[in-house]
Amino acid sequence: MTLPERIEHIVNHGLAAMHPCVYADLSARDQLPEIAADLEKEVALLMPGADAKAVVNDFIARLPEVKRMVESDVQAAYEGDPAATSPMEVVMAYPGLYAVTIHRLAHELYLLKVPIIPRIMSEIAHSKTGIDIHPGATIGERFFIDHGTGVVIGETTVIGRNVKLYQGVTLGALSFDKDPETGALVKGVKRHPNVEDNVVIYAGATILGGATVIGHGSEIGGNVWLKDSVPPNSRVYNSPPAPVIKHLKTANS
Repeated sequence: MTLPERIEHIVNHGLAAMHPCVYADLSARDQLPEIAADLEKEVALLMPGADAKAVVNDFIARLPEVKRMVESDVQAAYEGDPAATSPMEVVMAYPGLYAVTIHRLAHELYLLKVPIIPRIMSEIAHSKTGIDIHPGATIGERFFIDHGTGVVIGETTVIGRNVKLYQGVTLGALSFDKDPETGALVKGVKRHPNVEDNVVIYAGATILGGATVIGHGSEIGGNVWLKDSVPPNSRVYNSPPAPVIKHLKTANS
């Protein structure tokens, strides 16, 4: 198998560990030993000189907290969408939950400085859902992406708890600084916004810049374009354009 195929195999075991009632064969063994064994091989290959077993043990030790966070995401989706008939439906049918579950797994590997693997994991979710979350993004509990297609969340984004995004939202970078001598892009700096607790961002909104903060309790309307911070408990929206409505002539008119 290729590296992406092997990583997808690990992702599938991770999904089964997070959502056993949906992704696991009920007659199968515990997922964790298989995740550990497969992941250790890849870490040893990609991090020569590192203690692959210690890295993987650290990852496995974090999974109970990851599972708690994922369960909070399921509950937020169920409570936040009147179309959801049960938490089981959310797990089985909501692309946002699928992408966020993979992100939470990938993010722990990113924090452990495992190269390549977290990005492949995020691209697996991206290819299946159209939701692009960089594994470096920090996301609090009870996170819900409704519908989801076209959502982009950049590497240095920080999202608080109980945040809801709709489709087409971008949390991105405003510009890229360059080294004045070499002209190369400066890496490792804060480029993406912070979104505080209890924020809703509606479809098509674009929020840019590492210094941009969306204050807690705020609502950002559809198709809003922001590069400035918003104070807590704000409602931001565009003035609606006046529609032109014309009567269509028919054969009988």
